[in-house]
Amino acid sequence: MAFDYAPAPESRSVVDIAPSYGLFIDGEFTEAAEGKVFKTVSPSTEEVLSEVAQAGEADVDRAVRAARKAFEKWSALPGSERAKYLFRIARIIQERSRELAVLETLDNGKPIKETRDADLPLVAAHFFYYAGWADKLDHAGFGRRTTNGHSGANPRPLGVAGQVIPWNFPLLMLAWKIAPALATGNTVVLKPAETTPLSALFFADICRQAGLPKGVVNILPGYGDAGAALVAHPDVNKVAFTGSTAVGKEIARTVAGTRKKLTLELGGKGANIVFDDAPIDQAVEGIVTGIFFNQGQVCCAGSRLLVQESIHDELLDSLKRRLATLRLGDPLDKNTDIGAINSAEQLSRITSLVEQGEAEGAERWSPSCELPTSGYWFAPTLFTNVTQAHTIARDEIFGPVLSVLTFRTPDEAVAKANNTQYGLSAGIWTEKGSRILAVAGKLRAGVVWSNTFNKFDPASPFGGYKESGFGREGGRHGLEAYLDV
Repeated sequence: MAFDYAPAPESRSVVDIAPSYGLFIDGEFTEAAEGKVFKTVSPSTEEVLSEVAQAGEADVDRAVRAARKAFEKWSALPGSERAKYLFRIARIIQERSRELAVLETLDNGKPIKETRDADLPLVAAHFFYYAGWADKLDHAGFGRRTTNGHSGANPRPLGVAGQVIPWNFPLLMLAWKIAPALATGNTVVLKPAETTPLSALFFADICRQAGLPKGVVNILPGYGDAGAALVAHPDVNKVAFTGSTAVGKEIARTVAGTRKKLTLELGGKGANIVFDDAPIDQAVEGIVTGIFFNQGQVCCAGSRLLVQESIHDELLDSLKRRLATLRLGDPLDKNTDIGAINSAEQLSRITSLVEQGEAEGAERWSPSCELPTSGYWFAPTLFTNVTQAHTIARDEIFGPVLSVLTFRTPDEAVAKANNTQYGLSAGIWTEKGSRILAVAGKLRAGVVWSNTFNKFDPASPFGGYKESGFGREGGRHGLEAYLDV
């Protein structure tokens, strides 16, 4: 007999969402100067979650001035004292992780098991990791070496960091940006994405709970104009941006000719390469993680699958069987594998690129899958008969869509993997360690995973080549972007 499905929903009552939120400037929640507000909706139901103050240019100026004023005292604190605040923030995040996981799932649309088991542990880990660095910056190895083996760089904080983050990992991207900035003695003005402001505003409350001095962290929800004003502000010393390549180029033009330090983490079109000796079942799991984690809304997603010709049919059969078992639906259900697409705008972009793939002659396949009637949904999709000339093999779709290509030799695999304007990530599946090392050394990607995919650690640097941006976040390398060495 067939078993009935038993849903296992996480309770919404775990987290209190206020009907309205202000901007967080100088340690206080405040209205926007122009009095503008916008609504944030749940992508899985389209219900309005809250009304949020919309920052404008005057608010950006106010926040930067608050951060500048706070910088004098914050940067003068010994690293061991700054570390105490970061440790405290990390522990509060752990204590309140269930609230944060539910809030992130409601506001972003991703499954609760991802926010609970991947995002939140990593968020806390980043604050713990950089707390540990705060009093060791002299030993981080930047700059020249002195005769006694210590770095002679005397690393100093830059000042005010303007940070603009995307909607796909709202809280994790906040941690990637804020933790190293604070550890190195900088103060922060952060603009979260307009579709996912709630977890950043929750974090503002965590800063107050941790007793962080006023003005050290400022949070400005708003649209692109607020981000542009922050990037262009003359009293911002460092700009960190994660998002689309088009906006990244615009930011690079804005800061050109200024003394601002800049790191950009932009789009990707990662290749996941499966050789004929790879363990098929393990590779299939890695392929699914690589492209269907967070509905494919991941800049380092393995969105191009390169399969050695001799195992193409066997691998595809296995992959299709696996996709048929993925559960799409309520993101708060602990059994859900595929949640909602973040916004109507993003759904429309995915839909049009997939239609273009079909029009150009690629073969589309999705498992039979019932989509909910409200919210923004897209079934997991794969394309075969794809060539490198197809739009779906070149453009970042940022959705649960996989393009499958084949290769015969390792050299052909490398050539196809590198044939992209991006260079953020890649994956290699083979049982031969020598092949992993040989191929990884030739791939122009900032992160190369072997026999796994989408594994992150705060001690490991992350970033790209070419149009995937420049600079590194995470690890010791992530400190240097926030220091004058």
